[in-house]
Amino acid sequence: MKPGFSAGSFLYWLRYRIGEYLLRGFVWVFPWIPRRLMLWVTKAVSRLALVVLWRYRKRMAENVAAGLAAELPTPQEQKRLVRSAWDNFARGVQETIAAVRSPVEMIRDTVAVEGEEHLQQALAKGRGVIALSAHLGSFTLIGARLAAAGYPFSVVVKHPRDVGLARLLDHYRTVVGVKTIAAKPRREAARHILKALRNNEIVLMIADEFKSGGVEVEFLGRMAPAPRGPVTLAMRSGAAVVPVFMVRDGQDRLTLYLWPEIELVESGEVQDDVALNVALFARQLEAMVRRHPDQWNWLGFHRNGRTPRAQMGRPHPTDPDQSRAAATESK
Repeated sequence: MKPGFSAGSFLYWLRYRIGEYLLRGFVWVFPWIPRRLMLWVTKAVSRLALVVLWRYRKRMAENVAAGLAAELPTPQEQKRLVRSAWDNFARGVQETIAAVRSPVEMIRDTVAVEGEEHLQQALAKGRGVIALSAHLGSFTLIGARLAAAGYPFSVVVKHPRDVGLARLLDHYRTVVGVKTIAAKPRREAARHILKALRNNEIVLMIADEFKSGGVEVEFLGRMAPAPRGPVTLAMRSGAAVVPVFMVRDGQDRLTLYLWPEIELVESGEVQDDVALNVALFARQLEAMVRRHPDQWNWLGFHRNGRTPRAQMGRPHPTDPDQSRAAATESK
């Protein structure tokens, strides 16, 4: 027996190998599965996973109850939202896997785009674009859709700990035209992000994990630490920041929305500006979530340290224009 080998390490290795080969199998077989059957299988797997992964379900339910108590006052309404959000996430995974074997023309035809002029105006400045988004809707298809339209695109990714699975996921992103930037080590990640921005490329950053080490902001009725990385990189590079998100409508159609560039607060007081801009970004993300709460994963909060809105004593805007006005007033 090799030094350091244990039953636990074997099970860890086995879990990732099963996941890797299931993914390979899904990518290979999806083009031959009839769409109706594929949707049925996806929903069945989603519901089974919701039962098995009960800890995630419980955490989502807690966050929905805390963030949308006024909009969804009953446990039944909150439970339905959690189930819908889980199903939407599963659909996003299914669609992303299918995209690996789909022609570029099909990706363009099945995902509409609204607000592309905002992206083009931002790229015209020549300093690159930070695409600000969240774990909302089919967020994993954002890169594939923009790459299919000919835009140079990278995404910042927190890799799984297993090297084999991480390499496979990177390969699939490459197949659909998306370059991967590893989120860690952070200094190396920043170097690659800045290089892409200097080349006037688009870099997607998912910024809705409010867990630790960030700037305290108000988000969905509580105070939470928001990541400062997108703000500091935008301020350092001069890149434009464009909110993007992809959601499905009631007719099961996907649309990629691109909002106007966020105008950063720039007073010359760096630390104050960072804090104000982090809050501004958080309000943009909140506006996305409040428009489509059934398509957010509701897992971005740490289990502790949540502050109910009633204890904060002030309202918070969720409209993008109101968001910037509030940040400027607080200055």
